Amino acid sequence: MPNRLAHETSPYLLQHADNPVAWWPWSAEAFEEARKTNRPVLLSVGYSSCHWCHVMAHESFEDQATADYLNEHFVSVKVDREERPDVDAVYMEAVQAATGQGGWPMTVFLTPDAEPFYFGTYFPPAPRHGMPSFRQVLEGVRGAWTDRRDEVAEVAGKITRDLSQREIDYGGTEAPGEEELSRALLGLTREYDPQRGGFGGAPKFPPSMALEFLLRHHARTGAEGALEMARDTCERMARGGIYDQLAGGFARYSVDREWTVPHFEKMLYDNALLCRVYAHLWRSTGSALARRVAVETADFIVRELRTAEGGFASALDADSDDGTGKHVEGAYYVWTPAQLTEVLGEEDGALAAQYFGVTEDGTFEEGQSVLQLPQDEGVFDADRIASVKSRLLDARSRRPAPGRDDKVVAAWNGLAIAALAETGAYFDRPDLVEAAVSAADLLVRLHLDEHARLARTSKDGHVGANAGVLEDYADVAEGFLALASVTGEGVWLEFAGFLLDHVLAGFVDESGALYDTAADAERLIRRPQDPTDNATPSGWTAAAGALLSYAAQTGAEPHRTAAERALGVVKTLGPRVPRFIGWGLAVAEAYLDGPREVAIVGPSLDDEAAKALHRTALLGTAPGAVVAFGVAGGDELPLLADRPLVDGEPAAYVCRNFTCDAPTTDPERLRTALNR
Repeated sequence: MPNRLAHETSPYLLQHADNPVAWWPWSAEAFEEARKTNRPVLLSVGYSSCHWCHVMAHESFEDQATADYLNEHFVSVKVDREERPDVDAVYMEAVQAATGQGGWPMTVFLTPDAEPFYFGTYFPPAPRHGMPSFRQVLEGVRGAWTDRRDEVAEVAGKITRDLSQREIDYGGTEAPGEEELSRALLGLTREYDPQRGGFGGAPKFPPSMALEFLLRHHARTGAEGALEMARDTCERMARGGIYDQLAGGFARYSVDREWTVPHFEKMLYDNALLCRVYAHLWRSTGSALARRVAVETADFIVRELRTAEGGFASALDADSDDGTGKHVEGAYYVWTPAQLTEVLGEEDGALAAQYFGVTEDGTFEEGQSVLQLPQDEGVFDADRIASVKSRLLDARSRRPAPGRDDKVVAAWNGLAIAALAETGAYFDRPDLVEAAVSAADLLVRLHLDEHARLARTSKDGHVGANAGVLEDYADVAEGFLALASVTGEGVWLEFAGFLLDHVLAGFVDESGALYDTAADAERLIRRPQDPTDNATPSGWTAAAGALLSYAAQTGAEPHRTAAERALGVVKTLGPRVPRFIGWGLAVAEAYLDGPREVAIVGPSLDDEAAKALHRTALLGTAPGAVVAFGVAGGDELPLLADRPLVDGEPAAYVCRNFTCDAPTTDPERLRTALNR
């Protein structure tokens, strides 16, 4: 039986194309094969940079005896969760409901009608730590399918009915107000780790969306506690091993509460979100550390994740060759004191060990350490440290590098476009803005069809077959809106409008709630719908944010009304689970603050006084502000209409809540208006 993955675009599926398992991609044909041969379906879901996905692949899916058993008794379907987040979400909900936990690899057994009846995640090749072996699971499922089919059908039917009947406590269409946002802040304060920054215990994930809420809340209300939580968390992460102290960029999460030892995979979405958070922290505080980390993270994204076509790849693996031919997690990044001395010599090796917290015992495995910046680092010569970092980075570059997942995911590229556009504008880095424009061009050229429908992925310049989901439309619109503000090019606002019109037409129901898939998308056993954040902002609240900004730029009332109605879920969930709806809380801050419309006009886009006003507007911290920049009398952006120069000088027009201030030519007066 053939393995059918060789022509897929997903790097994760291609990693399994040489398995002896007769894999199918997710397709109607796979389930038809299961019906025809009267076999259950093994659904295996993972992603390219998932460490335990690789482990299970090596242990089980590359094993001929296991493959032979699978090929005889099952139809095996492999899914990349990053290409098909809808499939992943539906069956992960079932796994979590049945077992109380979830994760990847996800292993689900289905009937030929795609109804789930047995669940798990990683299964070892032999019984271990109370877990059955994968072979035992397969034999048990086969026995149930063969001997107790009626029982299997009953279980599958009940699970499917339970999933389809699950309802979100949407709570109406009223947006949250001061009370709900204050209660959300209090909830975050209760879960805050004052010694180490961040929220909760181990493992600790970068709380990007909650940090954005805290920064916006401080900007709107002046609450110092909100700023302190954001600032201290950002500093702790930037000094920890979760941050790459040599090359910039953040790992996926920390396995401990102290941010010391990361899970080493580096994801585009984490780095895009955190780049923007640190840029916004600098905008609020002027922190030199925030500026450095924002720029280094932006440079990491462009240097290490940019594809030949101008988009951004999804991830770098956690594992790499340790020099002996064995793939080991973190091998590329960790050091021993002896390795530091070998590269730097005795004196600088000792300095580096002190500066980066490298010890003989190690902070990782086998006496190795993850580089970090201990809190009591003392005073060091900056030029000498720069030389040490440069030499270590050069030595590290000669190690076998982690693999890269080259697929371009629309949503994550949208997040990167927004981060790079803003970071480039804040720090006078036009190259970063150009990188954002190139990625946006790729999305328009390759991912958008003639009806402005969005494809989720591409690879090597070839578009994937999977339709965009809500987060794709929302995050790409967010990126285009940021580009419009930074460049003054109205085409990006126009493209954002096309995408958001699709959101209104295909993703919103009559109650104002949003679904993760379009009304005409492939029908699964449940239409996924989740307003809470995961590793990225939920599509629901990301759409609310983009709709709100677009309405402020254009005056489009249907878009603002849809945003208000969508924020009803934040009114319900924000006070109860603020850590898991951080982006919705950030959008609610923009809603309460605005709309603020800032139009900057000059005699030309190159006029220095006009550029100074534009930069001042972009650096304003008011969370509800949108910025339009262009030539007086131009029609690139709606907010520029009827906005002339003032006595021949470039001018800024600021309106808030549909009431306008007198125009000003003074950047200081504009700064005051946007930071109060």
